[in-house]
Amino acid sequence: METKEENEQLNKTRGGFWTWVMASVIFRLILIYFPQNLNLSSRPEVSTPLTSLRRLAEGYWLKQASMSPYAGSMYHGSPLLLSVLGPLTVKSIEGQPDHVLCSVLFVIADIMSALLIRATGWKLQMAYKKSLEALGIINRLVTSGDIAALVYLWNPFTIVACVGLSTSPIENLFIILTLYGACTRLVPLAAFGWVMATHLSLYPAILIIPVILLLGYGPDAPPRKLFLQKGYCKTGDKNSSHVHCAQEEMINRSKEQIIFSRRPVVLFFFWATLWSIYVLVLCSISVKQYSSLWEMFQRTYGFILTVEDMSPNMGVLWYFFAEVFDFFRNFFLIVFHVNILFMVLPLAIRLNHRPCFLAFVYIAISSMLKSYPSVGDSALYLGLLVLFLDELADMQFSFFIFCGYVGISLLSPVMHNLWIWRGTGNANFYFATAIAYACLQIILVVESVGAMLNHDRKLRKLSVANLQDDES
Repeated sequence: METKEENEQLNKTRGGFWTWVMASVIFRLILIYFPQNLNLSSRPEVSTPLTSLRRLAEGYWLKQASMSPYAGSMYHGSPLLLSVLGPLTVKSIEGQPDHVLCSVLFVIADIMSALLIRATGWKLQMAYKKSLEALGIINRLVTSGDIAALVYLWNPFTIVACVGLSTSPIENLFIILTLYGACTRLVPLAAFGWVMATHLSLYPAILIIPVILLLGYGPDAPPRKLFLQKGYCKTGDKNSSHVHCAQEEMINRSKEQIIFSRRPVVLFFFWATLWSIYVLVLCSISVKQYSSLWEMFQRTYGFILTVEDMSPNMGVLWYFFAEVFDFFRNFFLIVFHVNILFMVLPLAIRLNHRPCFLAFVYIAISSMLKSYPSVGDSALYLGLLVLFLDELADMQFSFFIFCGYVGISLLSPVMHNLWIWRGTGNANFYFATAIAYACLQIILVVESVGAMLNHDRKLRKLSVANLQDDES
């Protein structure tokens, strides 16, 4: 009877999940038909110089006119993305861009991302459940994969990025594909996702560390010291064969959790090299007639690193480099970009047993410090955050963070309107919301890491208590 009830509950959950997925698709399609009224594609929070579809359409027009798509200062994206999305931006007879096909493509990307998040959450949950059983800890876990997928689909940031004709959904899809491939140890898929994500945005390159840890150690698990503690405990009463066999099985499980598998990592580097060569060959073919690979690197990666465009966005770099003296510009460019790298190694050492959560932290930090951030970046890491509902249940400032995101979402358009259109404010009005947004993201990262470490301490206490009970 319990099995039937569980199956019925599972079927109801699946049915409800697909209902909400279809509702999100319908909601997006409805908003697609009101682009002029919403005017989201011109919002600096949605479209950046790297993700704007209008700039991509300009680059495609230059390419059709037998000119380099990087001529001028409009397009700074991938030539592969230009070849895929460019034909969809051709103007119709009425003179308006044909945005519908691009929007439908972005909707498909969002759905695929949500399904990959769901599959990744299921894999993490199953692996984490086995790890807790190996430690002798019984805990009922929440179906975080379904919740995370729905949160990603219904997040206003995700919807705005999709309807606002931003290419962020495609970039997010490749990042999620990387994590899914690493969690399931589909090495070619993980390598393809990582190469494409790095090719489109550069910043996902730091995800190579979580990917290596995922391929080597497997999905997130409690600290490995706990497995050593449980594995090398006393065998108890040797007269009891049942206890002895159970503890031998626990020792074997512990060893499986600790051993680092090198073969998947080597295969990952092999496939990443192959995919990188393949992408570079395709790029060289795409730009051969009008420009070169060196110009592509200068206009894409160089544009990201040098922060040439000072148009307002949700970040803090545009205002800072607009005010700083040119003599100090290169110094502060190095400081800002190296600041991300300074956090990579310490976090990897401390959170090496939770590579998926480490990937979330890296994505949140890069979204906060990148040159041209948008709400699409926030939609990604907020969706991944929900994958760790059980571990982060004790976050202290979750309600404050939620209210902060709502407040920033409402204040940012108001301050931008007062500055640009009303003329009753100045750049400081809009930059104040950017600073508040950055501080809010810092609080989120600090609180989530602290909650995860506290959760590990609780597991350590439970493991010690179970060990003492076994010895007694």
